[in-house]
Amino acid sequence: MDVEKRERLRQGLEKSQPMKKSLQRLMVGIGLFIATMAIAVFGYMGFGWSAIDAAYMYVITVFGVGYGEVHPLLSPEQRIFNMFVIVAGTSSAIYIVGAVLQIFTEGEIKRLLDVQRAARDISKLNQHVIVCGFGRIGQVMAKQLMATQTPFVILDNDSQRVILAEELGYLAYLGSATEEDCLRMVGIDRAIALATVLPNDTMNVFITLTARHVKANLLILARANLPATEEKLRLAGADHVVLPTRIGATQMANLILQPSGIDFLEQTGDRQALNQLLGHIDVQLEELPITPNYPYIGWRLAGLEVRGQGAFVIVGLRKHNGILLPPSSNPIVEVGDTLIVLGHCQDSPKFVREYSARGQLQYRGAKG
Repeated sequence: MDVEKRERLRQGLEKSQPMKKSLQRLMVGIGLFIATMAIAVFGYMGFGWSAIDAAYMYVITVFGVGYGEVHPLLSPEQRIFNMFVIVAGTSSAIYIVGAVLQIFTEGEIKRLLDVQRAARDISKLNQHVIVCGFGRIGQVMAKQLMATQTPFVILDNDSQRVILAEELGYLAYLGSATEEDCLRMVGIDRAIALATVLPNDTMNVFITLTARHVKANLLILARANLPATEEKLRLAGADHVVLPTRIGATQMANLILQPSGIDFLEQTGDRQALNQLLGHIDVQLEELPITPNYPYIGWRLAGLEVRGQGAFVIVGLRKHNGILLPPSSNPIVEVGDTLIVLGHCQDSPKFVREYSARGQLQYRGAKG
């Protein structure tokens, strides 16, 4: 994380250097203009002119208004001094104008150069992932892909989100994912997967249709906000459909129905991998509170797994004092503990009911 922060800081400093130089040029120009004006005013006053006449003479001389001289310049010294004022004052004014124009144009030029550089980098991508949309879900997905060093590119039609992605160090392209040309610009022909995670279900369906038309063997993952959209996305060609609302609701339900198991997964550090596994295979999580009538009080976890004959896998034991112990510690089962097990959906409930009947336990798992 420290390396990532330092890299972002370095990139930010590099991006700010041109702007700092432009501001420095502007301040130098203003300083030269003021210094030249002060010298001119005092010089004209040395000719016996009033301060207002001297200042007026400087302005009409530098900006070439052509109103004529306030007082005649008769001596060679006065004319030489006036030539110095013309050259110095005009040069400082031009320098200021150039610095201002540079400040306004430098950002646009740099943006064009960044676009060209990003397009060049995108053209080099191969076997990458295209993330359509850089909202909240897109940002989380990009962070995960970056952490696993998976090549990817962001495609979004919002310039602010594209700028944000670039500031985070991601490759990004400004365009609509519903257009074939934009999909080809981000290398859909060379990509291995496309994820459309926009908050608009209609747009996700259209993007899925377009992507599937462009590349038939592309792995497409789509976000659906409404359950009714899931079937439409699959008909459009999505290989996998994710409903964030359903995932969130399921997680909240698990926290209510199976708090010990969820707490264990949160503390083991493997929660994400296990949750993904449970979502793709026929496995469920069960909890067995240990009461005084439990027949295997005093047994170690390894012995319980042997008695289970492969019907389940013990993933942890929550002690009566709240401490969660992993199976590797092989703790002793005591009254007040909670046994956390994983098993196939068909076998795990049978095991729980069997031992609930023997030990008169309260079964808090899912019904089979």
